[in-house]
Amino acid sequence: MRIKNTVLALSILFVCHTNAQVFGEIFGNVTDQKGQPILGASVFLEGTEKGAQTDFDGNYRIENITPGSYNLIVSYVGFETQTKFNLIVRSKGTLPSNFTLAASTESLDEVVISNANKISRPRETPLSTQTLSAVEIATYPGSNNDVVQVAQTLPGVSPSIGGFRNDLIIRGGAPNETVYYLDGMEVPNINHFSTQGSAGGPVGLINVSFINDVTLSTSAFGAQYDNPLSGVLQFSQRNGNNRDISGNFRVSASEAALTLEGPLFKGKNEEAKTTFLVSGRRSYLQFLFEVIGLPFRPNYWDYQYKINHKIDTYNDLSFIGIGSIDDFSVEAPDDFDAEQQAQLEQAPFIEQRTNAIGLSWKRRFKDGSGFMETTVSNNFLKNEFTRFEDPENETGVIFSNDATESETKLRYQLTKFFGDWKFTTGFNTQYSDYSNETVNLTDNNIFDTEIDFFKYGLFANLTRTFFNDKLDVSFGFRADDDTFTEEDNILSTFSPRLSLSYEFKENWRLNGSVGRYYKLPPYTILGFRDNNNILVNKDVEYTMSDHYVLGIQHYFSPSASISLEGFYKRYDDYPVSILDEVSLANKGADFEVLGSEDVATVGRGRSYGAELQFQQKLSNNFYGIFAYTWFFSEFTGFDRNVYLPSVWDSRHLISFTGGYKLKQNWEVSARYRFAGNTPFVPTDQEATLANYPEVILDYDRLGQEELDIFSQLDIRIDKKWNFKNVSLDVFVEVQNVLGQETPQPTQFGLNRDINGNITQPRSLTAIETDTGQLIPSIGVVIDF
Repeated sequence: MRIKNTVLALSILFVCHTNAQVFGEIFGNVTDQKGQPILGASVFLEGTEKGAQTDFDGNYRIENITPGSYNLIVSYVGFETQTKFNLIVRSKGTLPSNFTLAASTESLDEVVISNANKISRPRETPLSTQTLSAVEIATYPGSNNDVVQVAQTLPGVSPSIGGFRNDLIIRGGAPNETVYYLDGMEVPNINHFSTQGSAGGPVGLINVSFINDVTLSTSAFGAQYDNPLSGVLQFSQRNGNNRDISGNFRVSASEAALTLEGPLFKGKNEEAKTTFLVSGRRSYLQFLFEVIGLPFRPNYWDYQYKINHKIDTYNDLSFIGIGSIDDFSVEAPDDFDAEQQAQLEQAPFIEQRTNAIGLSWKRRFKDGSGFMETTVSNNFLKNEFTRFEDPENETGVIFSNDATESETKLRYQLTKFFGDWKFTTGFNTQYSDYSNETVNLTDNNIFDTEIDFFKYGLFANLTRTFFNDKLDVSFGFRADDDTFTEEDNILSTFSPRLSLSYEFKENWRLNGSVGRYYKLPPYTILGFRDNNNILVNKDVEYTMSDHYVLGIQHYFSPSASISLEGFYKRYDDYPVSILDEVSLANKGADFEVLGSEDVATVGRGRSYGAELQFQQKLSNNFYGIFAYTWFFSEFTGFDRNVYLPSVWDSRHLISFTGGYKLKQNWEVSARYRFAGNTPFVPTDQEATLANYPEVILDYDRLGQEELDIFSQLDIRIDKKWNFKNVSLDVFVEVQNVLGQETPQPTQFGLNRDINGNITQPRSLTAIETDTGQLIPSIGVVIDF
């Protein structure tokens, strides 16, 4: 009925559509790197005669544009020309396009010839960095508008086991080694049903309609970010419409979302100083799973908002927030099925509440010497995680985790320009509060804990370009400490980093970076108590990781480049489970609670390899990214000299995402992912039978067995229509077009007869799973 209603509504729209010409517009702002608006910059659409110049405040607007895809170019004397690729102009819902131009020391002619429009990266992080625009994210095949799933396709990122979770496994590192920032505010949880102690989950909660761009750094992290070991994922949000009320409604295979934006307190002004952007999203996966007979019932809501107020020319305030309400339960199917029965018995019950809220003040100095940003924020996680002996009737608790995490943070960052030098410095401080009531009958551990402490850090970074923009040099450091752990101090976590980038030949650059990074273990480790009520992990140390990266990059054209990078990551003081005698780097990508156990920070690790990437921004109607990563990922247990392959050690990663723009606003895109044979931890059948439905893994056999290769192709077709007061995007996706089996470890359940009765004596049997299915879906986005 839902599909019929959608088809009927679309049919009415098509019938009502006339051949009357409709137009759209592009607007935005152009500033320099100091935040100063640029007056008189030329902004024009590539391949057209449409253009404009920026006004006194750096604003521009180009009107009467035929809807379609364009490349937008900005140029100004003394600055490097910059291009935004693949901008989609609609009759309604066109996103703003803002530019930050870098000063150039070359003449105008030289800028046009050698530097115009190149795919660029920040000078502080000249390699191992990828940035995607909102348009690229919204049209990613197989992602269902999930920003985190899009990031999983970027170079060096492994698909999670089974391919259905949003864990970011970067260059052989564990899922909890990545940190997330939303407009400069750290957000620990960006997924629904996230794994406590990590951040992965099956569905992301960031609304793509809020996003200006997303940047993933897989090394050479900026000094302002604390706690990354493998990655930093930054979400930059746009401001709401300052002229009119607008929004969009999106419905897809699993959810529906409504986004509204517009001016506040506009009065008689053409443009308001205060804008809002707000959204709500509702899952209906639980209804779909009920129809097809699956025992899972994932049910979630999420919300996101941003209010921006322009105090004056030099000061802005932003009030942002994001949160979720998650309820994951199970329900027995009407007819017996061995696979569904095992899933029903082993599945956890998860109830989560997350919320992050922040107030940010950005101030640009009147003398043009720089800017500062101060952010006050709080994030909260409430996680109730339960396993029952009898899940159908919710009786016989064998494991429960009732935990609350809260962080209140103050972050300050100052950027000053002294001639050709760029200096950035600042500090962060936070108050952490963690409590947990745990019942773990399998491991005979029951405790009630509560801890609170302060954490603080400081950082600085210095950047300069030499020899007429040929050589970029960036040096920085940070140091962190807290009032809880006993082994470290602010000097012992001193972490320097250096980045270099040299253009040794026109359109050829040699890039390199070396850096040291530290991460405080998660609260689940810090707050764990034994049966004597003792905090046994107060002596843990910060996990350390040294990165060495060297790469070469070549520009074939302004929109196409190829790069080759070699990387080496060395870990020390990694937490090792005392119970399982395995590094916690091998855990965290499943529905579990990571780290709530006795550990010793004695482990080592290493991940090394090479990464080849080709990128083509929109040119001749085609765009795409191809990447191949070859790597080794190994970690030790208590024997620091014996390295074992990690459960992420697939050795080979291949990813391709690309699309082609057809006439009349049709677009075809595809995503392909490949991972080689990956080690996994087999099930300890004897221990599992004794503790069923708790599944016990045999970590002594880690590396002895491997999963088959992971290979998946997804295809998406988009068609856009533009009406006078509304624009419409209808897309059809087919995931796993080739019908490849998704590799998974062998699952076991109790042996039963054809009626579902347990056979005696009790024994385990392997469960046959069918994972090679095509998954078609349809989605509709209406902008108004």
